[in-house]
Amino acid sequence: MRALFWLLDTAISLYVWALIISAVLSLLIAFNILDTRNRLVWTIADFFYRITEPALRPLRRFLPNLGGIDISPVILILLLQALRILLQEVYVAILRSGVGV
Repeated sequence: MRALFWLLDTAISLYVWALIISAVLSLLIAFNILDTRNRLVWTIADFFYRITEPALRPLRRFLPNLGGIDISPVILILLLQALRILLQEVYVAILRSGVGV
């Protein structure tokens, strides 16, 4: 049981890092610090876009237009952190009940 909760927690943590990297990468591309004509930069940017976009797209539909500022990664990171806390609480409750021992 502990391994399952550890795996979920680690997957959520890795996804949060992927969101952060994707946001920083998109800013670097937007300010022309990184050039997407470079094949490596394009491949990395495309990878992070494909990983993060399916989770960000539904959030963007509900968020208001802020004039080019995208806060959907921040909202998703907050939701994922709340999910991590919820999973930790569930794990502690299971340990206290003696079911997952």
